[in-house]
Amino acid sequence: MWVFRFLFTETARLLRSVEGRRLLGLALRYGNRPRNQSTDVTFGRYQFRVPDALSFIWQFREIFVDEFYRFYTTSSVPVIFDCGTNIGTSVVYFRQTYPTARIVVFEADEHISELLQNNLKQNQISNVEVITKAVWTNDEGILFGSDQADSASIFSQTDRKLVPSVRLRDYLLRETRIDMLKMDIEGAETDVLLDCRDALAHVQNLFVEFHAYLDHPQTLADVMQVLEESGFRYYINTSQYRHAPLVNHRYKGNDSMDLQLNIFAYRK
Repeated sequence: MWVFRFLFTETARLLRSVEGRRLLGLALRYGNRPRNQSTDVTFGRYQFRVPDALSFIWQFREIFVDEFYRFYTTSSVPVIFDCGTNIGTSVVYFRQTYPTARIVVFEADEHISELLQNNLKQNQISNVEVITKAVWTNDEGILFGSDQADSASIFSQTDRKLVPSVRLRDYLLRETRIDMLKMDIEGAETDVLLDCRDALAHVQNLFVEFHAYLDHPQTLADVMQVLEESGFRYYINTSQYRHAPLVNHRYKGNDSMDLQLNIFAYRK
């Protein structure tokens, strides 16, 4: 009996929730679509144009099923900074869960930002400030290279180009309280957090997707030091399970990274 429970626990968990069942439906409907091909998807009452269906399905799971971005707040108007917004899936969750929130989003990729703004407009999601610039340590621009699916990186050497940037530290210091700071900026997170280390005292919740790129130093210790110095408690997980990790130094055939972690930081 325990074998049966082990094999079917995850499916049973998904079937117990509306969003879990919706995830299974999305996987069945769009999971076999060719990679890196624009697709129109429907989830609930929303319709999105996505650049890669499989990446969207993974986003949906993390955001709506596992609720990576859920946080507690006593503020009547929570302030949410979403760095690396991508196509807007996270904005749907934030607006749905925190309807009175003030949401400021940053997206470095001009094409993805256009998709984001069209998705928001089509679904009548309003009062979102969209900044089509990379969050960085200055406002002088930064070189980004394209990557597969729906991400670009400062470490990619493919089709590199200079994109406009903003110094995130300046934006943080303009606020008296930030209820949620989400940071999924494909490798730039260490530099940005180090630059913001003296500007995080009024940030209540922080999500960081940490990346370690091949042939570049691993900087996880630097990130954790910033969080600890800023008084955060934290929890770390990864979906990138790796069999025999001392022999297998990459995950899922990834050719650019050897580590990706989700870091959840919060104040008690």
